[in-house]
Amino acid sequence: MSEPRPSDRHDDSDPDETFAEIVDEETQRDPDLAVIEAGSRTLRTRSGPPQGDEVPARPADPEVDKALRAVEQELAGRWGETKLEPSVTRIAALMDVLGEPQRAYPSIHITGTNGKTSTARMIEALLGAFDLRTGRYTSPHVQSITERISLDGSPIDPERFIEAYQDIKPYVEMVDAQQPYRLSFFEVLTGMAYAAFADAPVDVAVVEVGMGGSWDATNVIDSSVAVVTPISLDHTDRLGTTPAEIAGEKSGIIKQGATVILAQQPVDAAQVMLKKAVEVDATVAREGMEFGVVSREIAVGGQLLTLRGLGGEYEEIFLPLYGAHQAHNAAVALSAVEAFFGIGAEQPGSLDVDTVRRAFASVVSPGRLEVVRSSPTVVLDAAHNPAGARATADGLSEAFGFSRLIGVVGASGDKDVKGLLEAFEPIFAEVVVTQNSTARAMDADELAAVAVEVFGEDRVQVEPRLDDALEAAITLAEEEDEYAGAGVLVTGSVITVGEARLLLGRR
Repeated sequence: MSEPRPSDRHDDSDPDETFAEIVDEETQRDPDLAVIEAGSRTLRTRSGPPQGDEVPARPADPEVDKALRAVEQELAGRWGETKLEPSVTRIAALMDVLGEPQRAYPSIHITGTNGKTSTARMIEALLGAFDLRTGRYTSPHVQSITERISLDGSPIDPERFIEAYQDIKPYVEMVDAQQPYRLSFFEVLTGMAYAAFADAPVDVAVVEVGMGGSWDATNVIDSSVAVVTPISLDHTDRLGTTPAEIAGEKSGIIKQGATVILAQQPVDAAQVMLKKAVEVDATVAREGMEFGVVSREIAVGGQLLTLRGLGGEYEEIFLPLYGAHQAHNAAVALSAVEAFFGIGAEQPGSLDVDTVRRAFASVVSPGRLEVVRSSPTVVLDAAHNPAGARATADGLSEAFGFSRLIGVVGASGDKDVKGLLEAFEPIFAEVVVTQNSTARAMDADELAAVAVEVFGEDRVQVEPRLDDALEAAITLAEEEDEYAGAGVLVTGSVITVGEARLLLGRR
């Protein structure tokens, strides 16, 4: 690992004074704060191109593919991710018979409503740049189940995924026999991840909760750093109907003496988090106070940032992702890694800025404002709740100069679909409603009825099959002159985005 050193200053202004001014504006999260004239600057990064696509295709070997499908089928026979018995009893029993693999390495635990996966990928990139071997556990997957368990920044290969399942299968069956309910799909995958990380072995695990925090299956780790991304209303049937109630569940990942990296939150949610931190003697770093986004400019292929972390400012950080929300995720990720290394508490100074630059420039986040086709431009984004949709709409409007935008929306029936559509209404000229292939998908006709309430009948088209919906949207975008700049956004669900990605030829 490179030794941290204080970052260099490049101007004579008082950084604390400058930051205080920005904090005053940032706390209000004014969407106009970050809007800089698009196309005015070309950035040539010093750190090379971003990493390649991290969404693996099906195995090329027919036998491996057959074995992977068998594992997938066995996992699918368990309770799905939306059917829960809120308890860590079963996963704790599995960890016990496996020899507590989750305690073989330190970890960073991430909860929140939106931005968890992108933040996890940024944290992983930063840790890897400082020569640490990483394990990352995230959900849901975009295309391949193997994406959920990553080692050294890449999804584990199918053979290793199969091996991880076979290794713990006898122990899973042992626990199943002892418990009132069998281990769920998510619990088994969590056990696989923790065992795979111990077997690797990794230097640090970056773990995203599945849902909530207190009783989430991942919450059998004792993380020294707890990260809380922005909280908003989602999974209200499970977590609560107000940000404060949801924060109460999510605060369960904050362990005794940990450091909490707290993204900007609704006031009531922040109060709950701070109270929990006091109860367990945790240290809290708050976005807009102890760390934050100092400045950002649109750049070719992403954005150029100045971030303030726990140890000082980091200038000229190129992030190859779009949207103000990703800049805030970057500030959270940077501070989480600083906290992991003890920066700002146990030792002064900051991380090596060139290493930080290289790490951020390598970040990819499939299905998050991801361009998968041109002429017309087709963008994929996994927004599935109103807060995520608003962030996507702002990011898309800022980064792309579409003269006309067509939406393709396929959502899950248990989401706030009307709120999702209302967030996109100002930017969609027309919307094609559809559905993905899962049982959770909202029926296209039901979705259309909600869409007509929001957009009016003339702006809504129904195509139950996703391939037909994509073709219809592309045709609508092509109705304008080829140089007019129309585009297509596919959104509403991670599953919809993953299936669209396959249909559009991304492997």
